[in-house]
Amino acid sequence: MLALHTRTGQSQQPSADLRSATLAQDVVWIDLLKPEPAEIGFVERALGIELPTFEELSEIETSSRLRAEDGVIYLSSPLIYRATANNPQATPVGFVLTPDHLVSIRFEELQAFGTPAKQPAATAAEAFAHLMEAVIDRIADILEHIAEELDTMSHRLFRAAPVDAKHRRPAREAASLRYMLRRVGNAGDLVSKIRDSLLSLSRIVPFVCGVAAMWLPDGVKARLETMRHDLTSLSDYDAHLVNKVQLLLDATLGLINVEQNDIIKVLTIVSVVGVPPTLVASMYGMNFKNMPELDWAWGYEWGLMLIFLSAVLPIVWFKMRGWF
Repeated sequence: MLALHTRTGQSQQPSADLRSATLAQDVVWIDLLKPEPAEIGFVERALGIELPTFEELSEIETSSRLRAEDGVIYLSSPLIYRATANNPQATPVGFVLTPDHLVSIRFEELQAFGTPAKQPAATAAEAFAHLMEAVIDRIADILEHIAEELDTMSHRLFRAAPVDAKHRRPAREAASLRYMLRRVGNAGDLVSKIRDSLLSLSRIVPFVCGVAAMWLPDGVKARLETMRHDLTSLSDYDAHLVNKVQLLLDATLGLINVEQNDIIKVLTIVSVVGVPPTLVASMYGMNFKNMPELDWAWGYEWGLMLIFLSAVLPIVWFKMRGWF
């Protein structure tokens, strides 16, 4: 899909026949979403440039993500989409910036691209500033959402009421911990993807300031400098969230180990408690003629009492030792 945004913030659609279409003079931002070959050809003819392909935008080398050729700046960065879903993904996004036009190339719907399209921009640099601010704001919102979710999980792990530990069911607790582990893992995966985006954006902003210093308006330069500080603070906050994710992962795994140890302890106690009664019952089950208890009037009751005591005394001993 091809969208043309003018200086007044209005969107235009090119004519159906792109082979004969022309680019209006008031267009400053050209947005390509999942572009078709005809749309790519139209932009390349209109601007006299060659747009990068999906494979080129996916390159991770700095020289591939940041380059300038004949006064044209080529930029690329991975951005997050479906951040609030269970399966967030990163998609490469490209920017081609000239003194007169901004071209954005993306292959997925991105929420950050909605607001800048409605804002007026006198120049391509101003449109680029609008777009970068929207992307940074979107990343900040995602980080805030992750922080809230991690706080909720932290409260659930470390600040549970003591009564819950007494009346909880082991099966439910184990299922809850497994669910918690998946949530923490998803948060860590999303934070790592955002870190990659922040790293790329923190290189894009100073690169544009340096390469396009001759034709960037002073107002845009000031906004880009503010973005640079914002990206630094977001990178620090992202590192803080990474540490918190690691803490919660370690805590969740530790609680899972405690649950497993409790189960093993219960099985061990049950097996130990069952040994003495089994020994007593097997001894009196041999039925030798010279066993004096066979002739006792209360021999049967005597055997039952021994079996009962041999089972109860180990339990009392374990309880006194504080083993359960």
